[in-house]
Amino acid sequence: MLRKILFNCLFVFLSFTATFAQDKQMFYVGTFTDEGAEGINYCNLDRKTGAIELLTTFKGIDNPSFLRLGPDKKFMYSVSRTSPEVEPTGGYVVAYKLDEHGGLHFLNKQIANGSGPCHIDVSPDRKYVAIAAYGGGTTSIYPVDKDGSLKKALTVVHNTGSSVHPNQTQPHAHSIKFSSTEPSIFSADLGTDQLNIFHFKDGNLGRYEQEFVKLPAGSGPRHFVFHSTEEVIYVINELNSTISAVRKNGDKWSVFQNISTLPADFDGESYCADIHFSKDGQYLYGSNRGHNSIAVFKVKADEELTFLGTVPVEGDWPRNFGITPDGEWMLVANQRSHNIAVFKINTDTGMPKFSGKEIALPAPVCIEFL
Repeated sequence: MLRKILFNCLFVFLSFTATFAQDKQMFYVGTFTDEGAEGINYCNLDRKTGAIELLTTFKGIDNPSFLRLGPDKKFMYSVSRTSPEVEPTGGYVVAYKLDEHGGLHFLNKQIANGSGPCHIDVSPDRKYVAIAAYGGGTTSIYPVDKDGSLKKALTVVHNTGSSVHPNQTQPHAHSIKFSSTEPSIFSADLGTDQLNIFHFKDGNLGRYEQEFVKLPAGSGPRHFVFHSTEEVIYVINELNSTISAVRKNGDKWSVFQNISTLPADFDGESYCADIHFSKDGQYLYGSNRGHNSIAVFKVKADEELTFLGTVPVEGDWPRNFGITPDGEWMLVANQRSHNIAVFKINTDTGMPKFSGKEIALPAPVCIEFL
């Protein structure tokens, strides 16, 4: 009888623990330590209430502004922007190993090969890490060792060119992503109004016959997302607050739509930042810094976008945002107001609604879900 009682108690405890774990969504927050933060924050989101709890902060890294977990979630990589006195090239890319509790353990770092490293991605096979450096206008490829650490850059590409806006006197590589369907890497360059296309093989970057997609002059491409088929790419443009939709026809990529992220009656200054799909791919979201909103779009059957409206972000300067893996919550990192605001997504309409929940954190600029 005693054994049966103990077994039942253990079963109840394990069931409660499993339920508790299911109700929590863990995530990391990249920050700017130059603006008061202390490092990478590790938090959990209560998926029932929307409340956020800060668990710990991993210190000792300068400006870990953009984070990316590997596909197996055993390792995480971060860019680190530093002063020239610390590293003359302007920064590093840093490798961490995760323990079973989500703790980060430093492995090593490599120089970024350009000032202002700002974006990072991991190849689907986990063998390479790619970064974009804004100030240097460079993209770099790093082989990943078996233990998750980074080897020296195998390839470094220095972009060239300029465009018409005062912020476009030189190249500014702002994001980089591996394709999962073909041996390609795409990189948005804000300074040249180009979505660059690279052939990727064994850690080396080559050029296709079409080297880039040219976007409207002065648009300033910043971040982008692949449609599920990867035959369409949506690029959010910082300088003119638009999204450019790019389609592949045969071997040629071209723009088929440019659409504003702002209401027609807004006449102030605003600069786009981040872009993400809803979980089902039916809606697309972009952040407006200045207007301080999330723009919401419906993705039509022909992949064109319809503007549905904007939602205030309950803060200032939404540099980054993330949608939970279950598709139910949106977390918006407001850099200047030092808070992360939590929104519940109406999966029927695609519209986020402020949950009333937020957490105060210094200079949050990246959300990465575990």
